[in-house]
Amino acid sequence: MPLEPPIPVDTRAFFRPVSTGLVDVLRGLSREDWERPTVARQWVVRDVVAHLLDTTLRRLSFHRDGMKPPPPAEAVVSDRDFVDFINALNAQWISASRRLSPHVLTDLYERASRDVADWFESLSLDAPALFPVSWAGEHASAGWFDIGREFTELWHHQQQIRMAVGADGRSDPRYLGAVIDVAVRGLPHAFRDVSAGPGQTVVIDISGPAGGRWTLVRGTERWTLSRGEPSVATARIRLDDDAAWKLLFNALSENEAARAIRVEGSPQLATALLRARSVVV
Repeated sequence: MPLEPPIPVDTRAFFRPVSTGLVDVLRGLSREDWERPTVARQWVVRDVVAHLLDTTLRRLSFHRDGMKPPPPAEAVVSDRDFVDFINALNAQWISASRRLSPHVLTDLYERASRDVADWFESLSLDAPALFPVSWAGEHASAGWFDIGREFTELWHHQQQIRMAVGADGRSDPRYLGAVIDVAVRGLPHAFRDVSAGPGQTVVIDISGPAGGRWTLVRGTERWTLSRGEPSVATARIRLDDDAAWKLLFNALSENEAARAIRVEGSPQLATALLRARSVVV
């Protein structure tokens, strides 16, 4: 497959079935299930549900309703400041949400997720973005990328819940395929400090029904991402689609991540993938 420019990923119609499926799972959970640990480290199932409710309500308030987000208590002047701000924002909501029962959380999420699906389905792909996609190093993003970033948030958090309670994952590979296709757009930023000569290439070869092949190409100043693969690559990184989302969404330890990938060619060009994340961390 020759190299081609990446194309926008349309995730607008995916919010409704994925969130509806999550609500079905939540309705069937026991009290014990709500307290089960997840791969989201310190968050148990109820915390992940609360976080999804928070981000959904924020999206409706700031995007659909045009409310201006409250400013940070302290100035954000660095990437670390931004991460700390987001983490504090999330922690505040999680703490307050522990006053709410699982039933209340589920009812609120069901309504909010339905409203946000209505909103996204009404938007065009080139509608203005609410926020730039920071994990891709962008200061302004296309509308489809902003929507797609929001879908990756929904999908990977609902998957964390399903894994924790032993529920079946979403069987339609279109959903995970879209998540991966959006998430790999952050790889040029993740590789920004990787030294290489102009024209050197790194193929990301993801197997499985939701996989695909993408190539990072080093230009004179930065890396760019293309679909497909060249006839000869400087390095090739192989992993399956399940490992790909877990790696990019911080669900693997360093040792697990190292075991999940196979590298052919120049090994130093592969190390940045182990640190790549398509979330704010």
